[in-house]
Amino acid sequence: MRIPTIEGTIRRRFLVNFRVDPETMQKQLPARFRPKLQDGMAVAGICLIRLEHLRPKLLPEIVGLSSENAAHRVAVVWEDAEGITREGVYIPRRDTNSPVNLLLGGRLFPGENHKAQFRVSEADDEIKFAMRSEDGSVEAKLAGRIADSLPQTSVFPSLAEASSFFEAGSLGYSPTSGGKHLDGLTLQTKEWHVEPLDVRAVFSSYFADEKEFPKGSAEFDHALIMRDLDSEWRNASDLYV
Repeated sequence: MRIPTIEGTIRRRFLVNFRVDPETMQKQLPARFRPKLQDGMAVAGICLIRLEHLRPKLLPEIVGLSSENAAHRVAVVWEDAEGITREGVYIPRRDTNSPVNLLLGGRLFPGENHKAQFRVSEADDEIKFAMRSEDGSVEAKLAGRIADSLPQTSVFPSLAEASSFFEAGSLGYSPTSGGKHLDGLTLQTKEWHVEPLDVRAVFSSYFADEKEFPKGSAEFDHALIMRDLDSEWRNASDLYV
């Protein structure tokens, strides 16, 4: 039996986004998914998120937990059993510094995790972030500051269009160790507000792997930040592969 709903505060959430060649991205997805395209490109990235007061719904904040987390994600579409096109995100990997998330993820709540270390520095509008998984297979770095607009090179013509694109990806599916199904999880926020980042440095070992992403097939597009949002995570129906 799983906890149906978890609530907490998104204290800080980075959406670090890459534009990816669709055919290359398709090779990284389960067969039932297709990349959701923006200006002809797949959109993938890493969600770097600090959660606070995380607890089963209706319990008081004082019992809640805090954690740093990273989720690699790809915007996708698929058809359900009735042939209706759905959209959300595929999450091939989750990492966390929380022993509780490691223990309960995939058991009492959707989403199996790997253990990782995180380093975060925030001063005024300056932000530095680094994470490295304990198994050494995943590393990510980000440095930047709050900006007024997206980079001119982005596939998104405006911040409003980027915001709408990612808001639609509230339903996420991630693989399980059993390999027979995908865990489903829906994020709901009482408000939705993103700000762009002026990124000075960014690195993702996932997208830098030229065996999976040949040179030029995945390029950094932009990064967004969300802060101080009350949120709920709800179980969603699993998908079988």
